[in-house]
Amino acid sequence: MISAFYTLVGAVLVLGVMILVHEFGHFAAAKLLGVRVEVFSIGFGKRLLGFRRGETDYRISALPLGGYVKMTGVNAVEMPEERTEGASGEDPGEFLKHPRWQRLIIAVAGPVANLMLAVGLLTVVFALHHEIPYGLYQPAVVGWCLPGFPAEQAGLKEGDQIVQIANTQNPTWQDVHNKILISPNQPLPLRVKRGDEILSIALTPKADGKQQTGEAGWLPRQPFIVTALEKDMPGEQSGLKIGDEIVAVDGTPIRATGAMQAYLQTTKDKPVHLELLRQNERVTLTVTPKLTQIDPQTKSYRIGFASEPMQVEKLPVAEAFSRSVEECRKLSGLIFDLIGRMAERKVSMKQMSGPIEIVRVSGEMVHHRSANDLMEFMAMISLQLGLFNLLPIPILDGGLIAMLLVESVMRRDINEAIKIRLYQAAFVCLVLFAGMVIFNDVVKMLPGQ
Repeated sequence: MISAFYTLVGAVLVLGVMILVHEFGHFAAAKLLGVRVEVFSIGFGKRLLGFRRGETDYRISALPLGGYVKMTGVNAVEMPEERTEGASGEDPGEFLKHPRWQRLIIAVAGPVANLMLAVGLLTVVFALHHEIPYGLYQPAVVGWCLPGFPAEQAGLKEGDQIVQIANTQNPTWQDVHNKILISPNQPLPLRVKRGDEILSIALTPKADGKQQTGEAGWLPRQPFIVTALEKDMPGEQSGLKIGDEIVAVDGTPIRATGAMQAYLQTTKDKPVHLELLRQNERVTLTVTPKLTQIDPQTKSYRIGFASEPMQVEKLPVAEAFSRSVEECRKLSGLIFDLIGRMAERKVSMKQMSGPIEIVRVSGEMVHHRSANDLMEFMAMISLQLGLFNLLPIPILDGGLIAMLLVESVMRRDINEAIKIRLYQAAFVCLVLFAGMVIFNDVVKMLPGQ
């Protein structure tokens, strides 16, 4: 019951707010330009509840898969053949009686509202409390490569600085992570600075996890700080404390949890000596690793700690806004790049998430994460919704925008019969696409996937 409650709250906060903001963009632009709005609906299908104020029926409808604003003279998906019954064709409040530039503003207003919400939410996050993995916005210097993974196989070593990945010069770790994420099984050219040399390296990330995203198998250079301890494990029992920085193990410098795990499998249950920095003082601890069950098939010698160092940013409002705009710009490019790779069948469609997955993650965010994490997640979803609606597909806002631009160049309206056929074909394709995305969401929830 608790899980269902948080899922419901997450759905309302994320999808509900996204849809409300998007449709309000259309609604506000239509009202300002004198277009009569007959229905403002969250959801499609049968009206469940609502109220009427003035000429508009504000409602919540049965199918929570989106929303619409119905304007006089045109239906929810702008199909000309389904104009409001009895419309005279001379009504100044009709959508189609307004100049094309005004209709264009109304069409653009929904996606723009989502983009503005994304920028606004990220600005608040960056200004108040932005917790990020250590080094996310710093130059991409390799701290450790996991044995047998693509980074090690490509010849990368600790201390290498990535000075170019694909067409991105001097990338931060965020830039590198984004490129790797959308490039599973695709060769990525790197230029790497090693000492005084610049090396050219080809890296092919492997497809990983349920969503088949790219994985290189490396970690940024970062301090090896204890950030969590497991109860009743050797680390806690030997006096290891959160905040300790591990400098060396048995005299050998080790700077990553994975490297520590690999070393412990060679020493097994023999005591190891940890050299630490604790409040700028050198401390040495002796710890005896314990053999623990990781999963039904795997046992591993462990000490029982985690090292995931984080940084907290609190930027001035102007700088937070600037960072927010830049983040949205980068993510927009990443999203369109991903869509292009999907169209070329270079990337699995499993990377696409639909409403079920969004609702599930939203519930987890509400239940387990901070308000800032939730706002950051909402910003990402709002940005994606805005960009998706700008795609030049009939039924979507981008389709209407494209038609209005074509008509402006032609200086006449496109034949209504052609419009109807385009809308019908696009509707079928959109339903099939939605079915595929929802199917992916369901498959990801199945055990063993």
